[in-house]
Amino acid sequence: MKLNFFSTSLLDWFKKNKRTLPWRDTKNPYVIWLSEVILQQTRVAQGLPYFQKFVSHYPTVHDLANASEEQVLKDWQGLGYYSRARNMHATAKFLHENQLDFPKKYSELIKLKGVGEYTASAIASFSNNEKVAVVDGNVYRVLSRYYGIETPIDSSAGKKQFKELANSLLPSEGTDQYNQAIMEFGALICTPKKPKCSNCPLATDCFAGKANKQGALPIKVKKQQKKKIYLDYLIITFQDLVMVRKRKGLGVWEGLFDFYAIESNREKTESGLSKEINHIAKNQKVKIKFPAKKYKHILSHIEYHAQFWQVELEHKIEPLQAHMSWHKTEDIESLPVSRLVEKYLEG
Repeated sequence: MKLNFFSTSLLDWFKKNKRTLPWRDTKNPYVIWLSEVILQQTRVAQGLPYFQKFVSHYPTVHDLANASEEQVLKDWQGLGYYSRARNMHATAKFLHENQLDFPKKYSELIKLKGVGEYTASAIASFSNNEKVAVVDGNVYRVLSRYYGIETPIDSSAGKKQFKELANSLLPSEGTDQYNQAIMEFGALICTPKKPKCSNCPLATDCFAGKANKQGALPIKVKKQQKKKIYLDYLIITFQDLVMVRKRKGLGVWEGLFDFYAIESNREKTESGLSKEINHIAKNQKVKIKFPAKKYKHILSHIEYHAQFWQVELEHKIEPLQAHMSWHKTEDIESLPVSRLVEKYLEG
């Protein structure tokens, strides 16, 4: 039977080929949750040091709850998608304030902030062996190629179809191992590019392999073009102080620190920016370091083109915006910042 062949083949492959990863050695739902949140849209090699750092700094959910948001964001720095860290911290605080243990059941996990169907399924399966299918990008890819499914995976119909199929494939026992097996198989064998079909135990029945459509599956709805944003950061200094902003209500970098920024839809010239700087500095004598340092930073939906201008004041002024303040220049490295600002600070 094709169903049994698929499931048993993956389980056999997993027993022989699974990677040794620290979150596979525990049934602790909190530790598994940390790994799942950190590894969302992140490669294992990149996420592993962050996982080890968080387990070390916050061994229990109550330790995480008692940390400041600034501390959590600093530990997260460089991993991107900072809403994950903010939601993780909010969930920890909720559980701590309500004196709750970290849940294991899908029905309870799905209620937590930042926990969607995939994460709830993964934690319930891996910590509690609950019979729920875990469907991530790897699983979509394996199922679409093997069964020849051309329904877009990011459509409502596709999500429903793949979820139903994934649930139907669950074995009667050891669903936690099966879920890990299909995800691992997608990460190591049925990869997005150059899948290792010659080493695939499913090759004899794989639709994509027979039809040579590995590169065409899975199908996604056409993505929107990335929005281009031009940022001119002013590094305003007075003696050994620098003016710093904590971002509030400002998108993906909420809670992080940066500098006074001018946002536009095209790159500014030195002469045009000089006029704005003189106005901001209240027409006092300033030193502007030209040319600006330029950096490109790409997110899933935005392409940032940033310039950093060093502006040295002769007289100290009041912070230019709410949530801005003067800091010792030497203290900037201790603050959580975006990868874009980190690139500038690294020189």
